[in-house]
Amino acid sequence: MSTLVSIRNLDKTYQRGPERVDVLHGLDLDIERGDFVALMGPSGSGKSTLLNLIGGLDTPTRGEIVVDGQRIDRMSPGQLAQWRSRTVGFVFQFYNLMPTLSAQRNVELPLLLTRLSAAQRRRNAAIALELVGLKDRASHRPAELSGGQQQRVAIARAIVSDPTLLICDEPTGDLDRASAEEILSLLQTLNRQHGKTIVMVTHDPKAAEYASHTLHLDKGNLVEQTRHAA
Repeated sequence: MSTLVSIRNLDKTYQRGPERVDVLHGLDLDIERGDFVALMGPSGSGKSTLLNLIGGLDTPTRGEIVVDGQRIDRMSPGQLAQWRSRTVGFVFQFYNLMPTLSAQRNVELPLLLTRLSAAQRRRNAAIALELVGLKDRASHRPAELSGGQQQRVAIARAIVSDPTLLICDEPTGDLDRASAEEILSLLQTLNRQHGKTIVMVTHDPKAAEYASHTLHLDKGNLVEQTRHAA
């Protein structure tokens, strides 16, 4: 496997009034293409900050972030927005679906920024919904779906543009155990059978077991890496 994400000497500092908050300190990290990485750590350890930096939702105070050969730490906000639309799919704890739109239309939303025709958008969205097991729910609105089904729609929306990288922030944090296991199995399938590189923040050790390995952060430092059996 080749390296997809390369991070060197990464610092992230926030200014909260007169107080300076150092979140990440000189962090070095490589994520291989095809990896499924779980990020764990106590509250305030920097895991969500690191996830946002990898996904181009935030920029570092210092250091280098290379994703698929591109230095995203040097990009302008406009360049980052274009890069995210091409490269990254996002899955959040709260599904962020449009309540007035059907599952099909929700999945099509990222494609509105492309030059695809309406027919192509519908076709691609249908393929993504079939991939997550919701082909028969395409016309349903979010209120007509369970929490697990809504998260499947959100995953379909994340993969409909065929991104290189999936960024998942507590994707099972709002689900019961059975629904959570279904979502984690789906992510594992996307990783193992479809080659998606996944970086997932989770507080749940059972969720982390679905990843290929776990990175443990504490006080902005990478303190441990655990590789899981296949």
